[in-house]
Amino acid sequence: MRFLALLLFFSCSLAQTLLPASTFGLSFREEAGAWIYEGEAVRFVYVPGVGWAEPLDPALPPPDRERMSLEALKALGYFRTPEAGVRHGTQGRALRLVLDLPGPEPAPKPPSEGQSSGTLSLLLPYLAPGITQVPWPKGMEARVRFLPGGTELTLSFPRKLLRYRLFPLKDPARLVLDLYALEAEVEEPLAPGVRYREVWAFTPEPLRLYLVEAERGKLVPVGRPGMRALPKDLAPNALAVLNGGYFDPKSATPIGLWVQDGVTVSYPFGRVALIWDGFSLFMGFPRFEAVVQGPRGERVRVGINASRARYTAHTVPGPVGKEGEEVALVREDKVQAILPAPQELPAGAWALTFPKGAPPFPLGPGDPLSLYGRLDPPFTYALEGGPLLVREGQYAFDPAQENFKDPRPLQAVAPQAAVAWTREGRLWLLVSEPTTPGVLARALLSLGAWNALRMDGGGSAQLWVRGQLRNPYQGSPRPVVSALALYLP
Repeated sequence: MRFLALLLFFSCSLAQTLLPASTFGLSFREEAGAWIYEGEAVRFVYVPGVGWAEPLDPALPPPDRERMSLEALKALGYFRTPEAGVRHGTQGRALRLVLDLPGPEPAPKPPSEGQSSGTLSLLLPYLAPGITQVPWPKGMEARVRFLPGGTELTLSFPRKLLRYRLFPLKDPARLVLDLYALEAEVEEPLAPGVRYREVWAFTPEPLRLYLVEAERGKLVPVGRPGMRALPKDLAPNALAVLNGGYFDPKSATPIGLWVQDGVTVSYPFGRVALIWDGFSLFMGFPRFEAVVQGPRGERVRVGINASRARYTAHTVPGPVGKEGEEVALVREDKVQAILPAPQELPAGAWALTFPKGAPPFPLGPGDPLSLYGRLDPPFTYALEGGPLLVREGQYAFDPAQENFKDPRPLQAVAPQAAVAWTREGRLWLLVSEPTTPGVLARALLSLGAWNALRMDGGGSAQLWVRGQLRNPYQGSPRPVVSALALYLP
């Protein structure tokens, strides 16, 4: 009966699959005219011209010296795992292999992942002969072994970072393997305690980050309102320069808080800011006190930009004020006009809005009017960005909590610039390849960021190291108004 079953099995096969014995984890040798194949707890003997030695069935297909028949080993029950079909394709950067399982998985296996430089080896817990038909990427070498416990896959690709992700799917039962051959990571010392790095984060898709990591140094905001330049030209002697916060593209007016050496250069706009003294950095909504001084020296507290109050100062070009208010347009500390709201605030001016007919003190065209502001408590430096990405090791991306009226720029896939640091105090100035801020937040969490804040992104996102642009850039780099410069202490 077994002979007939084997005969039927092989008569239905289109052809034998002859593979080197080593592919099955077996060794081969010739001894006294016999071909001997041995492996873990198994031994097969074939005598040319005679057939298989006992106790193997003589109907088994013959080998060809060191090459053995996959079908014969399957019929003998050599493999302890079921057979799975194999499909392949691409998924983003990944070569995706899908193992179609013969039935429901008896015990669902949790997802797994791993990576290695140059060589990667993993064991798929199924017999998967179809894997020999996979078209591997150019430059990659693949070695496949069909072992009793599954299919062993060993990949080799010099100077590449190899990564895999293995996860099950149900209905129907499948096992999915995503394989990535990525550019190698980079680490370049710049100075004691400072290094340039190119690293991959996985969310789960790979995202490349270009960053300067510093354990020491002096961080300074650089630039000048109303003027634009490449970040490297804003700080020509800096070790590294990252683009800074937002600005009005027409007038180069900075948008958001900017404190330089304790002096307020630009006023808050309702977003999270980076605030620091020395190398002690903080992130949060700045506590800011703004006052206006009237014609006779009177002073009154006012709201500022998005932080509205009965009296509100506006410093960003665009529409200001609401119906039922009046607007005092101020240029060079002189009231130019008092107009009904809303009004368009031109570049180079600021405005004070107040209820119609109720200014904080008697006020008319030509009167002096000044705006002052300070951080509370005071800090030496501050630069507003946003949105917040990571707060104390937790995902914190929520632009609805900040003054972002148009969500579309934050949903676009574009290069992202950010400032982050680890719990141990290592500072990161970084630019990512195109992604979204939410994905960047998860990527930074996966790398161990404790706090992280997005700066201006898109075409402004630039990281310069010793005068060289290190992140890939499409076209010519964009001049910006502000930047963060890292100097050696």
